[in-house]
Amino acid sequence: MKSYFSLLTLCFSSLLLLAAFSLAGCARMGTPDGGPYDETPPKVVHTSPKYGAANEKNAQKVVIEFDEIVKIDNAMEKVVISPPQINQPEIEALGRRITVTLLDSLKPDMTYTIDFADAIVDNNEGNPHGDYAFTFSTGASVDTFQVSGYVLEASNLEPIKGMLVGLYKVEEGDSLQQLPDSVFCTVPFERISRTDSRGHFVVKGLAQGKYQAYALKDQNQNFFYDQRAEMVAFSDRILATSSKPDIRPDTIWHDSIYYDSIVMTPYIHYYPDDVILTAFESAEKNRYLLKSERPILQQFTLYFTAPSDTLPNIKGLNFDAKDAFVVDASQHNDTLHYWIKDSLVFNLDTLEMQIDFFETDTTGNLALTSDTLRLVSKLTKAKLAKQQEELFEEWADEYRQRIKRERRAAQKAEKEVEAESLADNAAAADEDAAPEDKKKKKKSKDDEDDIVIPPMPEEFLEYRISNTQGMAPDKNIDFTFNEPLDSVDLSKIRFSVKVDTLFKPAPFLFRPVPGKIKTYRLYAEWVADSVYQVEIDTAAFVNIYGKRNEARKLGVKIAPLDTYSTLFVTLQQADPTAIVQLLDGSENVVKTVPAPEGVAQFYFIKPGNYYLRLFNDTNGNRQWDTGDYHRHQQPEQVYYYPQPLVLKAQWEITQEWNPTSQPLYKQKPLSITKQRPDRERVRRNRNAEREKNKSR
Repeated sequence: MKSYFSLLTLCFSSLLLLAAFSLAGCARMGTPDGGPYDETPPKVVHTSPKYGAANEKNAQKVVIEFDEIVKIDNAMEKVVISPPQINQPEIEALGRRITVTLLDSLKPDMTYTIDFADAIVDNNEGNPHGDYAFTFSTGASVDTFQVSGYVLEASNLEPIKGMLVGLYKVEEGDSLQQLPDSVFCTVPFERISRTDSRGHFVVKGLAQGKYQAYALKDQNQNFFYDQRAEMVAFSDRILATSSKPDIRPDTIWHDSIYYDSIVMTPYIHYYPDDVILTAFESAEKNRYLLKSERPILQQFTLYFTAPSDTLPNIKGLNFDAKDAFVVDASQHNDTLHYWIKDSLVFNLDTLEMQIDFFETDTTGNLALTSDTLRLVSKLTKAKLAKQQEELFEEWADEYRQRIKRERRAAQKAEKEVEAESLADNAAAADEDAAPEDKKKKKKSKDDEDDIVIPPMPEEFLEYRISNTQGMAPDKNIDFTFNEPLDSVDLSKIRFSVKVDTLFKPAPFLFRPVPGKIKTYRLYAEWVADSVYQVEIDTAAFVNIYGKRNEARKLGVKIAPLDTYSTLFVTLQQADPTAIVQLLDGSENVVKTVPAPEGVAQFYFIKPGNYYLRLFNDTNGNRQWDTGDYHRHQQPEQVYYYPQPLVLKAQWEITQEWNPTSQPLYKQKPLSITKQRPDRERVRRNRNAEREKNKSR
């Protein structure tokens, strides 16, 4: 009996225990969180050779071991080895180990730096190891000096990401003139770095001394400037390395939003740290004929890779090229559109010609060369005839439908007249005969065989006109034609201004726009809040193919003054050659104003947000010009006003601006900077974030 109760007690206890486990399971439904996140960044536990070791003459392979599994993000972009390696090194992350194998022979008495930047992260949580650079030396000591700065695009101060920055050492007593320009064109960099998304660079592992800095978009990866198409920057500044103890504030973050504290950390500050290199593409690129094409019968185009002061000489092989073309050339003669005037020439299926032009030879100089072209139109005569046939059929169908509609309308009108007549006529015979006659007539009129299709109407000259509604008083009207004009008859153009309720003649000029053979401009003395009228008669414009314009009447409305803003920019310490540009939010140029007296005046500005850019027009051609390394010519200097300007209607604003008050890399407003800085990698306190989310 006792054993029976003991067994019963045991079974009851087991049931209670099973129930408790079941309840616990119900209370904790879902997947366990797996414990706290690993927030500790990976740590280096061993390296071979040792970090900062000297006399490592055979250290072709560098091994770095960590306390956890790591990976390298974007090694090709972020890892930089200095001095530069002609043979691409092998970089591998496997488990807790990173291995870098140098394939170039090690140089004697040289400090080697493998700069990983922030590329090393742990495998699970992506915690960054930090800005890490491994260094060793094949000589008796390790060089530790650094030079840092920024590389910006010369024309618009955009930060340039991924630009190679290199240094050459200038021996004591040397000057820039004693370091030949040919060094940059023939000798690989001695020390290198690469810019980040802010355009910032740090060249590490330098010996104390003097250096000269360059930047290069190295297309063939040989670490020197040997192609004119490569973007380049150079500076006359001699950089003398130095250092001193300093303190920087380091933020200790609690989570992604809040921080715990700011710790003042001592470090060694290396100088110079303010190097600015403005990069440019030389206008003197290698020149050759890129391609040729003939999109339509009447026109062909030659595309060159670089500008030229002269046009090619064309000799027709199956036609007479003398006075055969009208040339529409780009500003620098690198794109040339040839309009063929003679129909006997452009109706040839194939144009055979010899062109003589200047091309860059193997020595890098321009030399006269010849090429033979056979140009076949993409739009052949057969295709053109088919298009004309389709256009005629479309026109004929529309004409037939129009005639049928007109006939039906006429029949309906006749029927209505007939019905009225029948109502007044009591004769039954007339009532019976008339409808039959009408039905026969209707059938005859509905028969399309008697519809004669006339020739298509005249195809008039097409052109575009710039906006004329709400036009500013300082603008003019542009007429842009599809083909070059042969003649303009000013007697068939009338211009008038509205006075009270009548239009009265007013003076005007109508002239071609320089450098644009297909664009003409109508100039007049426009008055705010006034209405004008332009009347253009038929054949006022006739193009080189005899096509004339259709008559047209154009209304012009000049906006009132109270819809505009006025801006005066007063420059301080500016160059007398300064030209100031007003930009919109897309960095398009709205207005360009010279400021020889230190004041740029902008009138008739529509309300909105604007930006200011300035360049020193040193050659006086009223446009920004690039540099040329071989001529030791820097690009024209560009500056940005660092803040947007808000202009409102009826406002008159005077803005003072000292273009040199801030360093160039701080000038361009972020709101119009296209190269945005990458998000900085920081260690996230994910455990604190999770606890905060649980408490909500």
